Amino acid sequence: MPKVETFDKAQVLKQATLVFHEKGYNAASMQDLVDATGLNRSSIYNSFGGKLNLFMTCLKSYKEDNFNKINERINNADNGLKAIELLLELYLEDILQDNRDMGCLLTNCATEMGNQESVISKFLDANMTSFIDFLTDLIGKAQEEGIINNKRTASEYALYMYSSIQGFRTTGILFSKKKDLKILIETILQTLK
Repeated sequence: MPKVETFDKAQVLKQATLVFHEKGYNAASMQDLVDATGLNRSSIYNSFGGKLNLFMTCLKSYKEDNFNKINERINNADNGLKAIELLLELYLEDILQDNRDMGCLLTNCATEMGNQESVISKFLDANMTSFIDFLTDLIGKAQEEGIINNKRTASEYALYMYSSIQGFRTTGILFSKKKDLKILIETILQTLK
């Protein structure tokens, strides 16, 4: 008969995510994860299959939380351009509230692990594709409304936006002056108008 988990999985994931967020995948040791979660090594292996599987579970949970936050923020936007503006403002708030300059776990993962583990690469690629599709939809609707220009296709602008967001979030780790980051947002939006 399999063992029954006697811990709060959501709490363990939250604690493990914080370790990975603070240290990155490579620098996070099993002992760090044991200390943070209160689980012993065998419980981590039995419940998650090891460090890589735990990391992947944390990434998936982080992605889902972020997507929910994004949808909540842009839910009442009047149009696609306003939704993009609200999205960028959400990222600005994240940067300004990030007192430890940890950045976005997904962005950090792409720079640290994007080409090191095939399972991570596949996850990041799928995440990028779904986010670009999401942006393409927003931009396409705004182009149909005449709010975003038609100099580029919606998918071309979506790739530009994805790249801009990644750069914006990375820049925010090193540089968090609100006025200058707001200018970056204005410049990104101006490209679309």
